[in-house]
Amino acid sequence: MNILDDLKLQYRLGGIAMRVMYWNIACFIVSLIFFYNYSNGLFDFPSWVALSSDPQVFMFKPWTLLTYAFFHDGFLHLLFNMMVLNFASSLFLTYFTQKQYLGLYLLSALFAGVAFALSFYLSNIGGSIVGASAAIMAILVATTTYSPLMNVRLFLFGNVKLWHITAVIIILDLMQFRLGNMGGHISHLAGAFFGFIYIKLLQNGIDLSTIVSKTLDFFANLFKKSPTTPFTKVHKNYRKPTEKTTSRIVTKDKTQQQIDEILDKISQSGYDCLTKEEKEFLFKAGK
Repeated sequence: MNILDDLKLQYRLGGIAMRVMYWNIACFIVSLIFFYNYSNGLFDFPSWVALSSDPQVFMFKPWTLLTYAFFHDGFLHLLFNMMVLNFASSLFLTYFTQKQYLGLYLLSALFAGVAFALSFYLSNIGGSIVGASAAIMAILVATTTYSPLMNVRLFLFGNVKLWHITAVIIILDLMQFRLGNMGGHISHLAGAFFGFIYIKLLQNGIDLSTIVSKTLDFFANLFKKSPTTPFTKVHKNYRKPTEKTTSRIVTKDKTQQQIDEILDKISQSGYDCLTKEEKEFLFKAGK
């Protein structure tokens, strides 16, 4: 098995978390081919991929509220996000389903995107963002909200509580809020907030991820061909039913049995011992 076949197998069998990571990596490869400016070493994402804070842009390109969550502006950005996503995904899927995982990823990206665009618009600041950090924060905070005292073993640190890890990441976001990438930090915190709200609603019997599941199922059924029932021609028999007759084979068996009984009688007592009916029957059977 070559590397390509191995990757295909991992994609098919790895579950939704592995597929989301593959989608992010695939989008990064696409961005390297089409959106990377090799002259200045920077990415130049078009307005139909990155999420803009300008309402005149994202209102006419609403899909960017999701597409931004699958693109990254550098290899280190992608690498760090995928490492945290892999860590958070394994913990989240310990308690929840794959449909809930995908629903939380997409809904948190949508919520964080709206929070970013709205906050920048109200602050009269222009900008755009890409990155899966907001959705990753939602998955991490959701798991922490559900099981904050889970023990996690970290290299060089040993066993720590999950809420300690999440708290450090959130504190670092807050500390860097005014230093740079303010739009990214806004989306991170919005994603964390959505992850917290998601679990609290789920504990009260409201699963927001069903919105995504039902939407995806609707479009899947919309393009799925309904199975057609093959045409079958029915033939009707209008002939009158015939009377039931005794099988010739059964009749022959009974006649032969009676002949054998008469012959046995003859062998034991002679022909003269036969009755008139037996003699007539034997005569007719011998014709």
